[in-house]
Amino acid sequence: MKPLFTGCATALITPIRNGQVDEPALHRLLDFQLENGIDAIVACGTTGEPAAMTAEQWESTLSLIVNHVHGRVPVIAGTGGNNTADVICKAARAREIGADAQLCVTPFYNKTTQAGLIAHYQAIARSNTLPVIVYNVPSRTNLNLLPATLAVIAKEENVIGMKEASGNMAQILDMIRLCGNDIAFYSGSDEITAPMRAVGGAGTISVLSNIAPAVMRDMTHGTLEQAVALNLKYLPFINALFSEVNPIPVKAAAAMMGLCENELWLPLVPMSATKEQKLKEEMQKVGLIC
Repeated sequence: MKPLFTGCATALITPIRNGQVDEPALHRLLDFQLENGIDAIVACGTTGEPAAMTAEQWESTLSLIVNHVHGRVPVIAGTGGNNTADVICKAARAREIGADAQLCVTPFYNKTTQAGLIAHYQAIARSNTLPVIVYNVPSRTNLNLLPATLAVIAKEENVIGMKEASGNMAQILDMIRLCGNDIAFYSGSDEITAPMRAVGGAGTISVLSNIAPAVMRDMTHGTLEQAVALNLKYLPFINALFSEVNPIPVKAAAAMMGLCENELWLPLVPMSATKEQKLKEEMQKVGLIC
């Protein structure tokens, strides 16, 4: 199976000004990504704050991104949710807008069983021609998709990838062992980008690449030795980038670089002063800001 992309996809932040999507800043962010050789864009994923978007904002943001990218790299729409029928409708709309695939997080709050996860993803995959990248992030959903469960889901023709953000390398290895070449595997945690490459991952879906796209390009396209060196160099900064709930720190970092305003939709609020200062210091250490 040929992956939709190899290398780095940016889980793009949604720039906000005065409570609305900041379109000029969005265009700047996209140009910054494309000029630095990023391989794909994730629109309205977790980092893009979709849980706080209206349906109209989600559609318009995805449309702006698809139109600006204009086929230069794949655009992956965040469609996941805890209502299967709603996810199916969202995926259909994303396909109409022009997305190349969908990133679909496991259900949260009402959650489900492992059998329910299989039924959920089978229903999504069989109802729509938009390819599915499954997304496992137990820290947010309080639900862990197990390797044996993924092995069943991966047999669906329309399921093409797995974004694994559990951080559990033993679990990831078991997933790769069971799924073989049925799907592509992507790191969903910046701190394990190099380890994922080492075990055969196709790349990463990154938060860090919002502000350091060239670094993540090199980490995913250079030699494994280079990837390890970069991963270790940037690890303290990555830790600072996740010292509060994503995307709070990356929005602060983007604002320090003049990419967008440091504005979020409630219930998210800007970083605490202490953690923001630590983030700034780590950015200075790696040369992102003076």
